[in-house]
Amino acid sequence: MTRPLVTILDDEPEIRTLLADALEEAGFETLSFGRARAFEAALATRTPDVCLVDLSLPDTDGLTLVHRLALEQGAVVIIISGRAQVQDRVTGLELGADDYIIKPFDPAEVVARIRARLRKPKPATGDGNTATFAGWTAHFDRYILMDAEGTEVPFSHAESEVLRLFLESPKRLISRAQMQESLGGAASESFDRAMDVRISRLRTKLREDPKNPQLIKTIYGAGYIFLGDVTWT
Repeated sequence: MTRPLVTILDDEPEIRTLLADALEEAGFETLSFGRARAFEAALATRTPDVCLVDLSLPDTDGLTLVHRLALEQGAVVIIISGRAQVQDRVTGLELGADDYIIKPFDPAEVVARIRARLRKPKPATGDGNTATFAGWTAHFDRYILMDAEGTEVPFSHAESEVLRLFLESPKRLISRAQMQESLGGAASESFDRAMDVRISRLRTKLREDPKNPQLIKTIYGAGYIFLGDVTWT
């Protein structure tokens, strides 16, 4: 059975070694990089399951890299950073990261969070890769939304988690607590704000009227509900 691949991008050799040792002991395969250029070159030949990315990199802006990874790679993107301010965490999550871990950290916590992110629910129907609704087709294997004319709109891994949650439970109220439990985030103001941003971006990509969305409805004080009919293939 193939071991999940985790790439580690951090300019501190001690951090790379600490993470690689813990992950390999837990059954993961790892590749470590100290510079973004070498990291991105490796992504051209292999797609990892998880990318661990430090924000303070010597050769590129970490947040810009995280945003690009979220849109172009099918990997889970987890930020590991010494920036502990709430705004830094919110910004990272808003740009598409799936999780944010603050240094110093317990390697066992990193392993646990990675496992939680890779633990995907089984789809209710079909193979779980394609869902059709309201003139749209969501290709979760390619992270693409396609409209009736064939126009493609990319979405990030983080956005795909929220969209899948809605499409697997159409016409059912999904509370904030259920979202937190399903998506594996810690209950916090930054998690709530990140969810709001991801839902807003999904509405934009689905060309919803921001003042009166027809598919993803906000039930104030309760949560969200997806109102479309969904077919999985």
